[in-house]
Amino acid sequence: MKTFVAKPGSVSKTWYAVNAEGKVLGRMSTRIATVLQGKHRPYYTPHVDTGDFVVVFNAEKVKLTGNKLADKMYKRYSGYPSGLRLTPAAEMLEKHPDRVIMLAVRRMLPKTKLGDKMLKKLKIYAGPEHPHAAQQPKELEVN
Repeated sequence: MKTFVAKPGSVSKTWYAVNAEGKVLGRMSTRIATVLQGKHRPYYTPHVDTGDFVVVFNAEKVKLTGNKLADKMYKRYSGYPSGLRLTPAAEMLEKHPDRVIMLAVRRMLPKTKLGDKMLKKLKIYAGPEHPHAAQQPKELEVN
């Protein structure tokens, strides 16, 4: 019996929807990263994008546990001397709730061109509506 290796053209993509309301950021992000990579499928192949599309809505209602709203800092560096900018998680969640989820998932994906391709299959919306109803996304179970 030969080992099955997925080919890039032979993988069919499924759409999943996640309602982020009341979900814990880290637990939700790990599940989303697993689906984007395709590790939930029996024919997962590390060098082929076997993952599915994920639509996240209600991103502004995601939950952070403990003191993370006050203590967690998001860092940006401009490249210039003293160009470090720190943003608290509470402020980031208020101004850019989609970036909070995107950064959490992005840091769980491979740091390669394939990881960038996987991240493009993640669609995040702050409110309860999204324009992907035509794809008929299935509800993704997140603990």
